[in-house]
Amino acid sequence: MGTKEKGKDFHYGIIDFERRGYPRIKVRLPIEYRRVDSATKQSARTGNVGEGGFGIFFPERLEIGEQLKVKLFLSSGPSLVTIDALVEIVWMDMEAAEGSGEYRSGVKFVDISEEAMSKLRVFLQDLLR
Repeated sequence: MGTKEKGKDFHYGIIDFERRGYPRIKVRLPIEYRRVDSATKQSARTGNVGEGGFGIFFPERLEIGEQLKVKLFLSSGPSLVTIDALVEIVWMDMEAAEGSGEYRSGVKFVDISEEAMSKLRVFLQDLLR
């Protein structure tokens, strides 16, 4: 269902291709974060999570490229599992959302241990069951 023009393929219809290397799962999780050069911790929440990073709602506007230390709180059955990682902000809404005052953003993992990634994979697989 496409046509060719000068070596290009055109597709028609409504298709939403995922450009990320890892799919994201919509899930709201509490997060604790802090700037790398600060000891002050803040709270935020995720909008979606994947092996490459996550969507997050910050209570403040941050800069693209800024790195943060984060702690994700994953509920795994009756226990609470935490994951520590270093992330980088890859995009951020310029305006806070009306009503909530939160800034929607996306971050990618820069440094996450194998153990933490394993915990995250198990958590994501459990959500898909």
